[in-house]
Amino acid sequence: MSHDELIIMGRVSGLFGIRGWLKIYSHTSPRDGIVDYKTWYLKQGGNWKQYKLTAGHSQGKGVVAQLDGISDRDQAAELVDCEIAIQRTQLPELEPDEYYWTDLQGLRVVNIEGVELGVVSHLFETGANDVMVVKGERERLIPYTTGEAVQSVDLDAGILLVDWDPEF
Repeated sequence: MSHDELIIMGRVSGLFGIRGWLKIYSHTSPRDGIVDYKTWYLKQGGNWKQYKLTAGHSQGKGVVAQLDGISDRDQAAELVDCEIAIQRTQLPELEPDEYYWTDLQGLRVVNIEGVELGVVSHLFETGANDVMVVKGERERLIPYTTGEAVQSVDLDAGILLVDWDPEF
């Protein structure tokens, strides 16, 4: 299994109880959406290992999960800080002109005048819209607003075209 086929969905952030349950930091929206995927890959010592999710749910403001074969606190402790990934094929199909954040990361950002602004490092949510963190000669925060700041996305060419003043 190559890393390119896997999508990072979160990480194991701690232990929950004594029966091998794990606290999960999820990148999904909603947060507990990570437990909808029944096959997880955890990165241990540089290698990905497949696990079957046997149970998982929201717990307070977080998520907890149990994996097949992990039945006590000592076994679970070995997984703390491991990244959690799924196979890309497990993701739902998107509508045209919709993108997963992971597809936008690494794209070159060019404005409509042809000025290269940098590369999409990552995105984050705000109450109003998602925001791209673009790293170039400096860091820029550009709203991911289709038809406004974002003019087009060309995954094949690796370019995200924006209507954005390079001085801003």
